[in-house]
Amino acid sequence: MATIDAKDVKRLRDQTGAGMMDAKKALVTSEGDFEAASRWLREQGLAAQEKRSDRENAEGAVALAVRDGVAAVVELRSETDFVAKSPEFTALAEALASAVAERGEEATAELAGRLDDLKVTLKENLELGRVVRVEAAEGDILDTYLHVQNGRGKNAVVVELAGGDRELAHDVAVHIAFARPRHLTRDEFSPEVVAERRAELEALSRNEGKPEAALPKIVEGRITGFFKSVPGGALLDQPFVKDEKQSVGQALGSAKVVRFEQIEI
Repeated sequence: MATIDAKDVKRLRDQTGAGMMDAKKALVTSEGDFEAASRWLREQGLAAQEKRSDRENAEGAVALAVRDGVAAVVELRSETDFVAKSPEFTALAEALASAVAERGEEATAELAGRLDDLKVTLKENLELGRVVRVEAAEGDILDTYLHVQNGRGKNAVVVELAGGDRELAHDVAVHIAFARPRHLTRDEFSPEVVAERRAELEALSRNEGKPEAALPKIVEGRITGFFKSVPGGALLDQPFVKDEKQSVGQALGSAKVVRFEQIEI
């Protein structure tokens, strides 16, 4: 049987983040083989992780990476704010975003082992969430915005703009972060959602005692207000945060938002 001393235990703990007794047991079980001991700790930790997999992980971080006309946003989910802002967690989120920007969404698989190791070390239900990659067409402008709070990204936006300039693209990205539009245009809302909202507004107007003959015009006006709503409306209809006297569509002028993506914790 291999001799296990305190230095060996410390070395394994430094490598894996395991507790002292777990590290010692792993070395004893593997007869001093560090690689086998690390593997044993990981296997034991992942087995315990299965028991955590149904725990809510509504916290986390979003990371943003930009590489030569490509932007990527990755959401990494955790159970607690404490873990979400830890250096190991945010570093993994950033590594995932960089991998996606450079090699595509499937590149997240390359870091699956690192995520598994972090699940063991941090003892939480960690999970890769939403992943977005935007590659701008030739001639289009790509800009981004990342709101950082307590050391981790919480609200990331990517905008692809045809025409205009980078300042305008950035202003639109900041607007989206604040206004959280549901769609780009009102036409993108499903007919079912619009019909349901229209019925609610008609019932509301009737209950307010509005004249029956005026209901169609009143409801139409309120539907227009629904599309302008902040948050949740159509981007082009929303009042522009930089100048609320005009809509985003008006502020764009001849420029066009080709696509936008937003991921928020």
